Amino acid sequence: MSGFDLHVHSNFCDGKNCPEEMVESAIKKGLERIGVVAHSYVGFDESSCIPLEKIPEFLNETARLKEKYRGKIEVLCGLEEDLYSEQSREGFDYTVGSVHYIKRGGEYISVDESPEMTLSALKRFYGGDFYSFAEDYFKNVSLLAQKAPDIIGHFDLVKKFEKSVPFDRANPRYISAWKAAAEALLPHGAPFELNTGGVCRGYTDEPYPSFEIAEYIKSRGGRLILSSDAHRAEDIAFGFERFEGWR
Repeated sequence: MSGFDLHVHSNFCDGKNCPEEMVESAIKKGLERIGVVAHSYVGFDESSCIPLEKIPEFLNETARLKEKYRGKIEVLCGLEEDLYSEQSREGFDYTVGSVHYIKRGGEYISVDESPEMTLSALKRFYGGDFYSFAEDYFKNVSLLAQKAPDIIGHFDLVKKFEKSVPFDRANPRYISAWKAAAEALLPHGAPFELNTGGVCRGYTDEPYPSFEIAEYIKSRGGRLILSSDAHRAEDIAFGFERFEGWR
């Protein structure tokens, strides 16, 4: 099993447990390294991100945990940096570059809030055309290259609600969109996470990215690392043994 999980969230943003509980769970699961990550601040949607006033406290707490658990586990402090975030990276050990929104008609549309929100956005902005929605999403994923993250987060998050918002992954427009995004990111050399969060929460049957995309990334010389995107201590390293062979 992978000896590290570099994408877990605490109650400083939208996670359930405090950072120390996440670290203790990682130790119990035999990990050698854990990355406690905060969702970067975005002013237009404060429901899931770390509040600006909490950032110093988060940095101090992860620094304390680094020292307290030195010799037992390596603790890292990560920033899941949204495409639309302008938050400073200062004090963080690394960034996970992610797309959670599409900007359309002057509004920010969440791609992973709920099936109802996605269906509403498809109706309001896309005439019900999921593939146009996916094309806009993957254009934003391509733009992550400009931010040069250390890790590419949940590459095909747009598929999250596929059980409620069905589409055909074999549709040529969908394939063309994700391939263009992958090609934009591959030259920068950052690993793509094989994110098991959607599987853990029952939204998807395959990680982000789907196996077809993961194979394409590997065939083009890209790297994959396992991440759980855990929001609860018990979900750290979820599915790592099951999906280890896909790295």
